[in-house]
Amino acid sequence: MADKDMRKQIRNELRLKAQKEFEESLPMTIDKFKSLFDYLDLALQKEKCNDDHCLTIRFLNLIAIDNIDDVISWLLDNNGFCDCETLVNVEEHFE
Repeated sequence: MADKDMRKQIRNELRLKAQKEFEESLPMTIDKFKSLFDYLDLALQKEKCNDDHCLTIRFLNLIAIDNIDDVISWLLDNNGFCDCETLVNVEEHFE
């Protein structure tokens, strides 16, 4: 029983460490990313994706993000190659 508890504790510690590393890698807060996903979800219902980040950039400008290039670079590194792929591929990292 102690071995099973120890393995469970190790798994939890590894999960927490991975979560902390992920959060530290973010170029803006988790809440701002979630707001970005909400914005993209609504915007892409009205506009088609142009295979770029124009909607993402529009949102980042609206919320006065200074490091837009860093955010776009982070999205690209995480398979967000355009607005729709950001919504499909990147949002799942935040669930």
